[in-house]
Amino acid sequence: MRLSLRFVLPLVLVLAGLAYIVVPLVDQFTLRWSIRDLDTRAGLIAKAIEEPLSEQVEAGSNTKLLNQFNRISEDERLYALGYCTNNKSNMLTTRVMPSGIRCNTLEKYMTEDGYILHGERGELHVAIKPMATGGYLVLLHDMSFITRRSNETKFYIYTFFVGLAIVISLITVVVAQISLRGWTRGLRTLIRGERQAQQSQTPAPVPDVPELRPIARDLQRLIRELESENRSRDEEQTVWGPETLRAMLHGELRGDDVIVLSNREPYIHSHKGDEIVVQRPASGLVTALEPIMRACSGTWIAHGGGDADKETVDANDRVSVPPGKPAYQIRRLWLTPEQEAGYYYGFSNEGLWPLCHIAHVCPIFRSSDWKHYVDVNRIFAEAVVQEAKSPDPIVLVQDYHLALVPRMIREKLPDATVITFWHIPWPNPESFAICPWRQEIVDGLLGSSILGFHTQFHCNNFVDTVDRFLEARVDRESFEVTSGGKQTAVRRYPISIDWPPDDDTMEKPADICRAEIRAANNLPADQLLGIGVDRLDYTKGIVERFRSIERLFELQPEWIGRFTFIQIGAPTRSSIPEYQLHEANVRATAERINERFGTENAPAIILKLEHHGQRAVYEHYRASELCFVSSLHDGMNLVAKEFIAARNDDQGVLLLSEFTGAARELPEALIVNPYDADQCAAALHMALTMSPTEQRDRMRLMRGLVAEFNVYRWAGRMLLDAATMRRRVRLLGNPANKTADWGLPA
Repeated sequence: MRLSLRFVLPLVLVLAGLAYIVVPLVDQFTLRWSIRDLDTRAGLIAKAIEEPLSEQVEAGSNTKLLNQFNRISEDERLYALGYCTNNKSNMLTTRVMPSGIRCNTLEKYMTEDGYILHGERGELHVAIKPMATGGYLVLLHDMSFITRRSNETKFYIYTFFVGLAIVISLITVVVAQISLRGWTRGLRTLIRGERQAQQSQTPAPVPDVPELRPIARDLQRLIRELESENRSRDEEQTVWGPETLRAMLHGELRGDDVIVLSNREPYIHSHKGDEIVVQRPASGLVTALEPIMRACSGTWIAHGGGDADKETVDANDRVSVPPGKPAYQIRRLWLTPEQEAGYYYGFSNEGLWPLCHIAHVCPIFRSSDWKHYVDVNRIFAEAVVQEAKSPDPIVLVQDYHLALVPRMIREKLPDATVITFWHIPWPNPESFAICPWRQEIVDGLLGSSILGFHTQFHCNNFVDTVDRFLEARVDRESFEVTSGGKQTAVRRYPISIDWPPDDDTMEKPADICRAEIRAANNLPADQLLGIGVDRLDYTKGIVERFRSIERLFELQPEWIGRFTFIQIGAPTRSSIPEYQLHEANVRATAERINERFGTENAPAIILKLEHHGQRAVYEHYRASELCFVSSLHDGMNLVAKEFIAARNDDQGVLLLSEFTGAARELPEALIVNPYDADQCAAALHMALTMSPTEQRDRMRLMRGLVAEFNVYRWAGRMLLDAATMRRRVRLLGNPANKTADWGLPA
């Protein structure tokens, strides 16, 4: 009944409104028509009595004329009748002629269609007709019949509209009920088909009713959105950790074949005297992906760079790890010195690295390096085909060293789910255009099912680059690129660190770390410390950081002798000339500043250009008043998050370059432009004078964010998206439909 009222009430209201508009128009039309009719009737009466009237006037028989007027006025509509010889004579009239109508006032009533006189007894129509005798015949008609006619007309019109409303409403309700039953039946069939398709992994039925096809698409999209929202809600309520990630993988990717590709291996075998030792590199990538491999018992394909790696593999170049409790295998690949020089040091780190970081170092591209890069990428792709245990493995390709691998895998294993994560920034199209093989790089990455970046800004740059250089369909609403009949979902996955930190790194209390670090560096016990931890890379802004410290001493000389900055810099890629020049520049800048502002007991800058273990780095974090991250361009920068994780005392201040991905997540840090020495100097002064209360408030907010969005959540989000995508592919079944909208959260 309620549904019927939804149809009937609007129709009744619309028709009532139309009737309300139409009735006054009809009323006016009826009045005009009646007045014209009365005037015509008056003319006919005047013509009818014109001849007898002339005879009576010539005979001077007023009595006979008056009797004739009385007989004529017996007509029910004719109210009064009169005759004027001229405008100065007295009117010969019947008894009920209104007193206002006299021979000397006739001009007032002479109108084209007659005059309407409003009297005590109602409205009268006055018609003045000239006669052949030279006089004027005055006729008054009673207009009350017009009111009766108007009321009857209104009644008929309202009755008509009410009847019309009833008829249309009945027809509408009947048609709506029939259509609704058909649509309901179709929707039930569609929903039932969707459920059966999800349970049996067969394609969902396509509705036969054309009108239901848009609804079907909306329903399918709504189902995907609900799945995504439920998953997001589950993520928000989940405290992500190794066990959570393992449980998720067993639940979502049970039995799936998982393969990881990276240039760096998670375990390195090296000679130490007569023994072979196992080292685990301090790498965020390794920290993030190791739990995945332990949970899935998959295969990790990497370049074997340890001097004892070959001695520890089996006949198929595999080794089970972790030592003592094997959970997965490493498949090691062997590169010639020429391949490593061209692929890694050449194209990757002299070409792509400076190109993507836009750090004012000219990228170098050599055709020989490109050839080695292609060859090594093909070696990695062929290894995936060899190690795959199914035709549709999940392959996680890591970083810029392997940009061509996704497309190569797609050509060999078209059903594989390839997740590629680009750990460094992606520049704008104008900058990326420098690369001679830009189209090959972008096309290689578009072999991925999912392509991840740290920030939305880098996602935007990549999509713009695709739009500029390739013939591909770009959907900027869903951030999906269709190339070669396959879709690539471009997504933001900000990487993070392990949480909580290892107990070993947090073993010493902060006050003990403070005392030991100062004693180890021969500094006074009350000396204020700043810390910087970086690879010796020109993108990290170490020289710019030192200039900011120099500017602090220039502007605020009271800090001379009271503040020392410790820079830990791990040598890297030292065979590349640009890195050699950078290291020399770092050393020279520190020496110059120490000569200007260093004191006998407290140098301005302490350089430690050697590798430090994670425990030693965390001790420096916990001993310092501030940490300065001044990267000129960084995908994320995990040093900032490590400093936050280390400060369980809720103290310390983070100075963070605005050109890092971390700056978009950590607004409570002091965000600076590393190129602006004055601004950085002011931020250093603010950090050194910040109250413990403000430090605590800022640090607690940042620690809460790092705890919630840790490295396990980063890995879990990518794999959950992969699991959703694989369910879609299996649900659709038909390979031609595998390019459908995946429905992954943007």
